[in-house]
Amino acid sequence: MLTGLVKFLFWFFLITYLIKLIFRLLVPFLMHRFAKRMRDKFSRQFNQQNQQRASQKEGEITIEGEKKSTKNSDNIGEYVDFEEVE
Repeated sequence: MLTGLVKFLFWFFLITYLIKLIFRLLVPFLMHRFAKRMRDKFSRQFNQQNQQRASQKEGEITIEGEKKSTKNSDNIGEYVDFEEVE
């Protein structure tokens, strides 16, 4: 009975120590890899934007934004000029 408990505790602490050790070595590597991917992605987007700006003529103005859908103004109704009467 006591030997089973000692074996269990030994294996439990050994496995938890190994998991802690693996995470200590693995997490910095994964974080470095993630940061490098984000840095490369940002760099590609930045270079792509600079290429688009460089392809424009000097002095040319462009406005970028969401394009709103225009509704048909025929369905709005007729405009009536209003005059205030006293």
